[in-house]
Amino acid sequence: MNKNICKKIAEVAVKIGVNLQKGQDAVIFISPKQNALAQAIVKECYKNGARKVSVEFTDEEITKLKYRYEKMETLKDIPEWEVMKFKQRSEDLPVLIHVEDDDPDAYAKLNMKKINAARVAKMQKIKAYREKESLYNQWTIIAVPSSKWAKKVFPNEPSKKAEKLLLDAILKTTRLDNDNPFEAWEKHIANLKEKAKLLNELNLDYLVYKSSNGTNLKIHLQPNHIWLSARSKNLKGIDYCANLPTEEVFTMPKRDGVDGVVYSTKPLSYNGKVIEDFKVYFEKGRIIKVEAKKNEDVLLEAINTDEGSHYLGEVALVPFSSPINQTGILFFNTLFDENASCHLAFGEAYEDTVKGYENMTKEDLKNIGFNESLIHVDFMVGSQDLDIVGYDFLGQAHQIFRNGEWSI
Repeated sequence: MNKNICKKIAEVAVKIGVNLQKGQDAVIFISPKQNALAQAIVKECYKNGARKVSVEFTDEEITKLKYRYEKMETLKDIPEWEVMKFKQRSEDLPVLIHVEDDDPDAYAKLNMKKINAARVAKMQKIKAYREKESLYNQWTIIAVPSSKWAKKVFPNEPSKKAEKLLLDAILKTTRLDNDNPFEAWEKHIANLKEKAKLLNELNLDYLVYKSSNGTNLKIHLQPNHIWLSARSKNLKGIDYCANLPTEEVFTMPKRDGVDGVVYSTKPLSYNGKVIEDFKVYFEKGRIIKVEAKKNEDVLLEAINTDEGSHYLGEVALVPFSSPINQTGILFFNTLFDENASCHLAFGEAYEDTVKGYENMTKEDLKNIGFNESLIHVDFMVGSQDLDIVGYDFLGQAHQIFRNGEWSI
């Protein structure tokens, strides 16, 4: 990528994404392959008043070697210094900028049980610190092309052309191809905020999803739920935009209030493996069965992470005509594919999607049925003919989506 593109990405990540405030620290997570972009983001952070900026480089090939050669017991042994790093970060609360360029098939030939065990062991040690971070800091995720990711998306193109095509798609869907990307983002954020406002005014009890692919799902919403959209606000009162791109309006489902079956409409890339053509069955909120044509074992491994991973933690609405879907590209990356159409997520719920969360203790959240898990996995369920009808507490029906598009 040339300097101008790096500068554009850096500006949006810092100003729209984390909304860095003067005097804040920043940490950037990025591949060494993207060193020029790392430099641009560091510079942009300092230009916007950062006190201190750190970069953590992660090399996918080295991580693969770690998973291949280390024994499971070693992978699960999380050193105290690593835990203390997360503890310190949860106290200092720097803004966090994550740059993705992962190969969707990175770990396809590796032992998934080892990978999952290592990640669960780490999350068990650091979960409390991550939860504090998610409530009090600002973070964002952006993406840039890598050669392996680009070849996965455009397998019939030469590597350089594939990278160019993927970069063009990323710039388009993150509104960086616009003459004034900041104005475009503010307009987009305002549109999503209005949808969330309309849904909150309806005060829905449950949603019914139906599609010709076989989806027939009833989702009760958490009482006192809140619909949120692109721009979040942390408990310090600072706005930020966690996902670049983002097209969703989302909330918290009732933990034991989901029944029926839902069919995936896009592959799911999880832990470096791609799960394809799957369906998920629910009874009283719990996932009771899954079927997949490819990598069903990977999906089951994720769902069996803990008890909470058997339940939904998020319901998100995205129109089928989203800019991401309009590209006609399957990105094999959840950041993009989840924003192409409606999606659900099994695992951890978001505290800020329930009214009064800022005054709730862990026990309070548990008492209202907050779903807690070590993971949060989004999967796509939106289709061109998806209908979603919401029912309020008086039993009145409200058409929310018709043929995959907003009806409110």
